[in-house]
Amino acid sequence: MTDIAEGLAHEGLRVVRFEFDYMAKRRIDGKRRPPERADKLIAQFIAVLDGIEGPLAIGGKSMGGRMASMIAAEGTCDRVKACVCLGYPFHPPGKPEKTRTAHLQTTTTPTLICQGTRDPFGTKDDVEGYDLARAVKMLWLEDGNHDLKPRKASGITHQDHMKKTIKAVAEWLKAQ
Repeated sequence: MTDIAEGLAHEGLRVVRFEFDYMAKRRIDGKRRPPERADKLIAQFIAVLDGIEGPLAIGGKSMGGRMASMIAAEGTCDRVKACVCLGYPFHPPGKPEKTRTAHLQTTTTPTLICQGTRDPFGTKDDVEGYDLARAVKMLWLEDGNHDLKPRKASGITHQDHMKKTIKAVAEWLKAQ
């Protein structure tokens, strides 16, 4: 996230980052904790948004992107005009039947999802079978995993994917 945030800032976009409470506690005491319930996470996200003026594009990595996309789709904050998700958790690994896509089927908020083609939370083959809303656009990163990192044998580097993601996200956000 640091590389993406810094890259977007270099592209002229204002970036605000935050940690969910459970993640901050984990960083401080080192104890692994499961995420809090979605309603608590969304409330924490909204509290951050309330401190920022003007129209917003929101996003996040994995579960943070899921929370951002739920806020964007449900209109919880009417200042949200776009959403970016990195490594979206379409389903738990190994359980493609347990989708987390209901809100992505109906959203009208422009949403860009940057996803590795071999992400265990949703491969390209998995996601192409979903009925996502027209507002949802996909950026597929060849051979990328959940962190968008390709295998060495692919001939693509993680830095290549980071640069491609930053450029695509910046261009897409500026077009919104």
